[in-house]
Amino acid sequence: MSNPPNYEVPAEMRDMAEKSVEQARKAFDSFIGAARRTADTVQGSAELARTNARDVSTRGFEYAEQNVNAAFDLAQKLVRSRDMQEAMQHQAEFVRSQFAAIQAQAKEFSGIAQSAMQQGAERAKSAMQQGADEARKAMEQGQDAAKQTAQNAQDAAERAGH
Repeated sequence: MSNPPNYEVPAEMRDMAEKSVEQARKAFDSFIGAARRTADTVQGSAELARTNARDVSTRGFEYAEQNVNAAFDLAQKLVRSRDMQEAMQHQAEFVRSQFAAIQAQAKEFSGIAQSAMQQGAERAKSAMQQGADEARKAMEQGQDAAKQTAQNAQDAAERAGH
């Protein structure tokens, strides 16, 4: 049995291959970095949503506490009333003040909810745009690296053939 001929790979081709691997690695690292940043941004959006939900919930409990305390205050005034006219006056004041309080609470609650939704939507939009931009850039770098590798291989093959 004869040994197959030992062809030496020219240093130029080894250098070209090494550069191609480096370019491909850089493009991949760029893509992974973009994906990680996008994931971090999405996680931040989820944390923002949780924070906003907690704030809305906390504010809702505060409103409930205020309204129940107002009802207890009314009950205390009613049991201390000297006559029916004073009791009716306390009741009328309670209705007026509670109507105004509920309107203010509803307006504030609506503003909190709207702000939370707007912040979430803006962050999600920003995250998606950033992720798309970075992915496109990474893809372009990968395509450029592939084109350069193909061109280098073609150049090396032409030089080896001549």
